[in-house]
Amino acid sequence: MRTVAVVGTSLAGLRAVEALRREGYDGRIVAVGAEPHLPYDRPPLSKEFLAGRTDAAGIVLRRQGVDDLDVEWLLGLPAVSLDPGARELTRADGSRVAFDGLVLATGATPRRLPNQPDLAGLHMLRTLDDATALRDQLDQMPKVVVIGAGFIGAEVAATCRGRGLDVTVLEALPQPMVRGLGPELGAVIAEVHRDHGVDLRTGVQVDAIEGDGRVERVRLGDGSAIDADVVVVGVGVVPQTDWLEGSGLTIDNGVVCDATCLAAPGIVAAGDLARWPNALFDGQLMRLEHWTNATEQGVYAARRLLAGDDVPEPFAPVPFVWSDQYDRKIQTVGVVSADADVHVSHGSYAERQFVSLFGRAGRLVGALGFNRPRQVMQYRKLITERASWDTALALANA
Repeated sequence: MRTVAVVGTSLAGLRAVEALRREGYDGRIVAVGAEPHLPYDRPPLSKEFLAGRTDAAGIVLRRQGVDDLDVEWLLGLPAVSLDPGARELTRADGSRVAFDGLVLATGATPRRLPNQPDLAGLHMLRTLDDATALRDQLDQMPKVVVIGAGFIGAEVAATCRGRGLDVTVLEALPQPMVRGLGPELGAVIAEVHRDHGVDLRTGVQVDAIEGDGRVERVRLGDGSAIDADVVVVGVGVVPQTDWLEGSGLTIDNGVVCDATCLAAPGIVAAGDLARWPNALFDGQLMRLEHWTNATEQGVYAARRLLAGDDVPEPFAPVPFVWSDQYDRKIQTVGVVSADADVHVSHGSYAERQFVSLFGRAGRLVGALGFNRPRQVMQYRKLITERASWDTALALANA
C-alpha cells in the first residue's frame, strides 16, 4: 500500500495511525479530520475541562507531539463521500484523497431533540469547541438544565454541581440508565445526584426549549416550565455515517463489519461507528461508544489492514467503560443489561460501594462497580475466560 487514509482524527484514528507506524508501515498516511484540532481526549470535556481544572493543552492525546508519526493532517473539513471502487474520498471543499487502504473512524455525533431550536445558551457536548463554549457560560453562574441522565448528562450535572451551580436534570425514563441497568441500579444513581443537590426529575417529557434569541425556559409535557440560562442536551449519540450513504458499505446503526473489523476489501472501521460481531459474546453485534474500545479497536483495525489476506483472530474484547460522578467511580465490564440475572456482591446498594454481576444463559457476561475497581477487574478476567455464572457467584461469596 502506497497510501493509507484515516478518516477521523480522534482516539480511534490516532491509535490506528500509531499502530501503522509501530507495525512498520512506512508509506504515506493522510489523516482527515472534521475538527481543526489535533487529536485530544474527549472524556475530560465533561469533567476536568468543564470544571476548569485543565485546559486544551492538558487534554492532548500525544504530549510528545505528532511529528514523529510523519502524517499529512488534513484538518477542519469533514469527509463528505466515499467511492470504494475508485479508492477515493471527497472532503467538504471538493478536494479528493486517493488511498490504497482506508481506516474509518469518524465516531459519533450528538442526537438532537425533535424540533430543537437554535438558541444562545443551548449546548450539546461532543467537541473541544462545544466544551469551551459551555465552560465560558458556566463562569457566569447560570441556572442549568440538563436534558438526559445518561453518562454525559450525569457527568455534566455532577461537574456543574461541583462548581456550585443550580442544576435540574430532566429524564424521560423512570430512572437514569434504566434500560441498560434496570430500575434498582438506576435508583442508586438517581439518589447519588439528589444527595448532591441536583433537582432530578424522572418520567418527564420535554415539549419545548423556549426563549427570545437565547434560552429562557424549558417547557414540560404537563405544561409547567423550568427557568434556565443554560440548557445542555445529552440524549445520546448516533454514529457519524451520513457521509457514507451511497458508498456501498453496509450501514445499520454504524458501519457493519466482519469479526475482524473489515467493512470492505482494504477498508476497516474502528471506534464509535464500527458495528461488528463479537465472538466472545457468541457473535453478538456490538457498537461501543467507549474510550477503551476506541483505543483497542483502532490498533486492531490498523493491524487488520496491514494483514491483507492473512486473516487474524477476531476482534473480541470485553467492553470496559467508566464514569466519574462526584466521589463515585462507576465502572462496567462486559455486557450489562436490565433483563440479565443480577447478583449484588462486595458491598451493597445502601452503602453505594458494590459490584453487581450480570449473568445470561449460565454464564457471567458483565459486572458494574461503584468504587470497587479491583473487584471489577477480577470479573473482567473471568468474562474473558467465559466463566460460568456459578463460578462468578462462588467468587462473590468467598
